[in-house]
Amino acid sequence: MSGHSKWSTIKHKKGAADAKRGRIFTKLIKEITIAARAGGGSPEFNPRLRSAIIDAKASNMPANNIERAIKKGTGELEGVSYEELTFEGYGAGGVAVMVDVITDNRNRTSSEIRKIFSKHAGNMGEVGCVGWMFQTKGSILIEKPAATEERLMELALEIGADDIRDDGDMWNVVTPPSALLAVREALEKAGIAIQSAKVERVPQNTVAVAGKEADQVLRLAEALEDHDDVQNVYANFDIDESSLPAEA
Repeated sequence: MSGHSKWSTIKHKKGAADAKRGRIFTKLIKEITIAARAGGGSPEFNPRLRSAIIDAKASNMPANNIERAIKKGTGELEGVSYEELTFEGYGAGGVAVMVDVITDNRNRTSSEIRKIFSKHAGNMGEVGCVGWMFQTKGSILIEKPAATEERLMELALEIGADDIRDDGDMWNVVTPPSALLAVREALEKAGIAIQSAKVERVPQNTVAVAGKEADQVLRLAEALEDHDDVQNVYANFDIDESSLPAEA
């Protein structure tokens, strides 16, 4: 099983714990604010904002929270000034790692992310050191009981998806970034429940790790995910399912 795919599953399973700690709402509010600032406050004309609002509603975020986040992004309400950054580095075994953040303090976040890398047998590198190893793709995760592969093929490929991949207990509908929202909305209109839909950085090749290195890579990825400013973590590890630590 692909380690990258396994990490998608791990993140899905740990979502409930994240929600209890309020991290999901924090990340969604930041995404809504940034999306509104970049493309305006109208979801109809701002696909990124529309997608963020769909995610927020799926996580049961109150409508007034969504509205405030939009207004802070457009400047109608005073709010924190956020910026988007991407950090790159390596984990144990030479695994490439990319970290997307939204922060109001570049220096603080940079220092904290660097410490997380160091604490978990990794090191943060310069911008561009591993970015070339990843492609940007849309990824829609669907639990297998929600639809057959044939049904997804019939629907998704017709409306612009690139591929349907088997990610263990989920289907992964892969799309060009520009087609993600259209494919998502078409699948939902067809009554297929979506677990997550986002633009991701997909590794072009993977690095096999096992044993202690596998444990260190997973701990690094989870520690990065748990940082309040981190929106997404991507890595090119390949871990045999049987070698995953039991707590993962």
